[in-house]
Amino acid sequence: MARDYYGILGVSSDASDAEIKKAYRRLARKYHPDVNPSDEAAEKFREASLAQEVLTDPQKRRIVDAGGDPEEQGPGGGGGPGGFGGGGGFGDIFDAFFGGGAGGAGGGPRVSRVRPGNDALLRLQMTLDECFAGVTKDVTVDTAVLCEVCDGSGSESKSDPVTCPTCHGQGQVMEIQQSILGRVQVARACPRCQGVGEIIEDPCQECAGDGRVRARRDIEVKIPAGIRDGMRIRMSGEGEVGPGGGPAGDLYVEVQVKEHPYFLRDADDLHVTVNVPMVDAALGTSVEVPLLDDSVATVAVEPGTQPEAIVRVKGKGMPHLRREGYGSLIAHVDITVPSDLDKKQRDLLEQFRGTSKHVAGVQSSEDEHSGGLFSRLRQKFGR
Repeated sequence: MARDYYGILGVSSDASDAEIKKAYRRLARKYHPDVNPSDEAAEKFREASLAQEVLTDPQKRRIVDAGGDPEEQGPGGGGGPGGFGGGGGFGDIFDAFFGGGAGGAGGGPRVSRVRPGNDALLRLQMTLDECFAGVTKDVTVDTAVLCEVCDGSGSESKSDPVTCPTCHGQGQVMEIQQSILGRVQVARACPRCQGVGEIIEDPCQECAGDGRVRARRDIEVKIPAGIRDGMRIRMSGEGEVGPGGGPAGDLYVEVQVKEHPYFLRDADDLHVTVNVPMVDAALGTSVEVPLLDDSVATVAVEPGTQPEAIVRVKGKGMPHLRREGYGSLIAHVDITVPSDLDKKQRDLLEQFRGTSKHVAGVQSSEDEHSGGLFSRLRQKFGR
């Protein structure tokens, strides 16, 4: 179903261009993101900007008046790709030389003066602790904002633009050039209005007629618990305000997580290395690991734990993003062997060695401990 462009702006179907632009400015002052930050207001502002652009273009307005929607038609207004009525065909080449097309006689401005703004990107440094808890950050952004002096109109007196006297509203001028075909007419963007077809007679001194100025502003960014490095948060309507006071783009906040002293994150699991003395690995012990919420997790090291063993503690990792539950704490056991034994310690170990059944030797593939070094080497070399 075709959009009701007149209804969006609240004007009648016989409204003049001046009435349409006046209605747009009224809605812009009400729904512009700098005035009303809600998502609903941002959508209404985009609709009003689109309606103003369509209804001030004579060719698009004729489509609306005929019951159609120019924004739902393909390039070229209905002509097939490569055909004489579509984009990219012989007709475009002919128009470029002899002045047809959207900027020719009867056509409207080639470029809209009011255009959507660009998106902006801000990178935010965070700690793993902040990602665990979720925080609200105050950040400063430097973007184009709506000019408060002219309310985005670009005019010092907030008056409507007038038809460009150079191109008479066509947005382009014709130039005579010499070519291999002889003297031909070539369409160029109007140097005075830059292809818009309108000019502002009294440009705003604050924004030089652009309807926007650059400014720094502080905004709050809500960071959800469980967010990961490299993720982006989209803030609708917080980006660059467009030329002519057009709708603002979006602001994307990209999270960059600083390295933690002892945790490594993998998805929602937290990996940590725990150093366990050789005797404790043999007899069994427990290691307390401080967590990101200031609590402590106990890692149980069973008697006879071997080097590079892994102990998983469920529910002690990072929170799942926007859903319940937590990942796991995964402890990697690093068994430490003493290198500075005193005489008493050495004597005790000698006694232990004398009673042990284990002796140094070569490990084979048939060894009952084939999950050890031999197995890992075989997997590495593909044998």
